[in-house]
Amino acid sequence: MKSVIAENLVKTYQNGEVRALDGLSLEIEEGTVLSVLGPNGSGKTTTVRVLATLLKPDSGRAMVGGIDVVKNPKAVREIIGLSGQYAAVDETLTGWDNLVMFGRLYHLSSQAANARAEELLEQFSLADDAKRPIKTFSGGMRRRLDLAASLIIRPKVLFLDEPTTGLDPRGRMEMWKVIEGLVKDGVTLLLTTQYLEEADQLADEIAVIDRGRVIARGTSDQLKTQVGGERLELIVAEGDIARAREIADRVGGTTSTVDAGLRKISTPVTTGGEALVGLLRELDSAKIHPLDIALKRPSLDDVFMSLTGHAAEEVVEAGSNEKSKSKKRGGKK
Repeated sequence: MKSVIAENLVKTYQNGEVRALDGLSLEIEEGTVLSVLGPNGSGKTTTVRVLATLLKPDSGRAMVGGIDVVKNPKAVREIIGLSGQYAAVDETLTGWDNLVMFGRLYHLSSQAANARAEELLEQFSLADDAKRPIKTFSGGMRRRLDLAASLIIRPKVLFLDEPTTGLDPRGRMEMWKVIEGLVKDGVTLLLTTQYLEEADQLADEIAVIDRGRVIARGTSDQLKTQVGGERLELIVAEGDIARAREIADRVGGTTSTVDAGLRKISTPVTTGGEALVGLLRELDSAKIHPLDIALKRPSLDDVFMSLTGHAAEEVVEAGSNEKSKSKKRGGKK
């Protein structure tokens, strides 16, 4: 069953001059994670805002939990959770007070709101800091609290818009563990991110978007296979470089490249593990003992560069918002 369906979504700004979404379509199976991967200005946040009923598309159709987001937005809001790029919490209140407040806004009774706040604080490892003002929280703690607030009503579908933006590596890892726990509980999740390793770690499927369109979709392995380019890399002693290169050329059926400074030989291959085994056998027969050897597959960075012609970390001007970014990247079609 499809929890989320978007068909040919179009969203423009500035009298149609800026196309944030340009015929975007995607689907998410119930209980799975779809990562929407793209640089700033690609349309990720606009997609989330349309699906979460915060924006109306100019055209196209979107369904969440079988409910049309335009025709019945109130019903959609009753089954979704949303956590944006910036923690939407009141810094003057404590963590406990924030969650209770969100519970009351969702029309929970005082008793139910208190109970749910206690449960979530424990789940997100914030119980010991529950009575501290949010302004004393670290960035990672704020993001966990914001995510906890989005789960007050136990949503069936959760939208996370770049949930680890601005976090240090440790904070990002902590958020990954939280997200993985939600998925195990059966939540359907749409996760937008600029971090390719995040999509690789968390997603069942990845949709790569650029200029408001989905340009590729599949599992991480499927996308990497599209790019191709497996290669064998080995590092040998300086005196073995020439002979090792001859063997690598023979195994790969092509010309290897050599980085003399690193003593590294790189050979494109098409047979993957079979080529690795063959190379090891021939090196052993020649009494060449590599210092390091590996079969390398393309990374998601390679995939994105191949599909879009630019890096996923493309830098935009400080202070610009997605509308202006979309104009610079997409312009009027």
